[in-house]
Amino acid sequence: MASIKQSAWTGMVSIDDTALAVTDTGGPGRPVVYLNGSYADQSHWRRVIADLGSGYRHITYDERARGKSKRATDYSFAACLRDLDAVLTARGVERPILVGWSYGAMLAVHWAAQNPDRALGLVSVDGALPHDWQGDAAREQIRKLFRMMSPLFPIARPLGLAARMSAAQHAEINIEANDLCSPAALNPVFDRLTVPARYVLATGGNLGGDPKVMEQIRGNLDAVLARNPNIRVSAKVASNHSKILRKDFRAVADAVREVAAIREHR
Repeated sequence: MASIKQSAWTGMVSIDDTALAVTDTGGPGRPVVYLNGSYADQSHWRRVIADLGSGYRHITYDERARGKSKRATDYSFAACLRDLDAVLTARGVERPILVGWSYGAMLAVHWAAQNPDRALGLVSVDGALPHDWQGDAAREQIRKLFRMMSPLFPIARPLGLAARMSAAQHAEINIEANDLCSPAALNPVFDRLTVPARYVLATGGNLGGDPKVMEQIRGNLDAVLARNPNIRVSAKVASNHSKILRKDFRAVADAVREVAAIREHR
C-alpha cells in the first residue's frame, strides 16, 4: 500500500549538534531511502533514482560532514543510525525500502534488524559482508593510510572518497565499520533480519581492496544465504565496488523493484 502523498522538499534536518542536508522528491509512491557510502554524498544515487522514476518517493541525505551536511562531534555508527531515524521522523516516512551502498548497507541491515515492523525491506549494494581481518597492525595501517591521504581530501570529496573530517576521524569510521563486519558482530544481526533483503554484489577489487580478498569477502555471504531465506543475491555485476552505482545502477534499481514486488504480493 502506497504512502500518503507528500510534497517535494529540500532542506536541513537538525539532530544532536549538527544538521543533515535532505532531499525528498515527494509523491504518493513507495518511499525509498538511500544510505551513502562512508564518505560519499547523495549525488551518487542520481542514476538509480532516474531509473526507478517517479513511481517511487525518493529520500536522500548527506551524513554528518559529508556533502552539504554540517560537521559534528560524533561520527560513530550509532550516531548514523540516529540520523536515519531523524530523517524518517522529520519527513514522516513509514515502511521504507532502504538502499545502502558500502557503509550505507551496514546501516540498512542494522536498522532493519532493529526495526522489523518499520522497514519494508532493503537492498545492499556491495556492503554488509562478513569478514574478520582486523588486528592492531591493520588498525595502525588504516590510520597511517588516512594520514598520508589527508592532503588529497579536498580532491577526493567530490568522488565520495573523503569528508570534511580529520584524518583520524576518517580512520576511526573505517576501523569501526570493519569491526562491525566481523562474523561475531554481524551474524547475529543477519539472524534477526526478517524483511526481504537483496544484495547487488560487485566484482573484483577497488581502491584499498585486493581483488582476491574482495571476492573471498563476498563469498562469505554464502553461509548467510543458506541460513536466512529472507536474504538473497539479486545480481552480481561486472563493476567494482567504487563504480557500481555509476555503471550498474540498473541492477540496483531492479533489486528495489524486486523487494517492492515481494511486499505487494504478501
